Amino acid sequence: MSEKCFDGATALVTGGSRGIGRACCVRLGQAGANVVVNYRSRKEDAEETARLVEAVGGQAQILAADVSDETAVDKMVSAIEQRFGPVELLVNNAGIFELLPQEQTTAAHWRRTMDVNLTGLYLVTWAVKDRMIERGYGRIVNVASIAGIRGRPMAIAYSVSKAGVIEFTKSAGEALVKHGIRINAVAPGLVGTEILDDVDETLLDNMVAGTPIPRMGQPREIADAVFYLLSDQSSFINGQTIVADGGRVMLP
Repeated sequence: MSEKCFDGATALVTGGSRGIGRACCVRLGQAGANVVVNYRSRKEDAEETARLVEAVGGQAQILAADVSDETAVDKMVSAIEQRFGPVELLVNNAGIFELLPQEQTTAAHWRRTMDVNLTGLYLVTWAVKDRMIERGYGRIVNVASIAGIRGRPMAIAYSVSKAGVIEFTKSAGEALVKHGIRINAVAPGLVGTEILDDVDETLLDNMVAGTPIPRMGQPREIADAVFYLLSDQSSFINGQTIVADGGRVMLP
């Protein structure tokens, strides 16, 4: 594959200010894409991501928008089109995660998790899909989680939301592929990002020790899987979820 296989393509990465989202932005920048770094509140982090994208040869734009807000999403997509043209590559990465026992899983927590992790993915996808249909081309990758496959009793809302991401990928992937749009997902396992900052270290150590590849994944490794699904190297793959978890999902 050419190093600049996405030269001039317009790419949107939601939740792109840090972690997996940042790694995806940089990987797309390396391939020559015009990368839009979406963020909600971490402007300085988004600016740093943009600098990293430009350092590897891409163009970058940062745009603030809460993906669960339909009006904000529509404004973001309009701003992208004014600068770079229609979105061709979409990475739905924005999400929230919180470990909570069932006693603390309130309706408010449930709603916010679903609004961001699932409804937000729908809103962004629906905001760009019509222009993709017009052009007969679109590539979308959704960031799910192995929590959507195995379940997590300490993260009920999160697990359900990510299971929804996987099913959305299947259903929307089948509905839109006839228009030249492929939709796939990546389900990461334990990855070394800030999302784990508040997780007990002993718990993390035990999880790593129980993983067949006994280490945490790195954001760039997930970005490589995302990039593969966006690229023509995966031209016969649609509606699928690639698990990148060091083999943990295989365990009982």
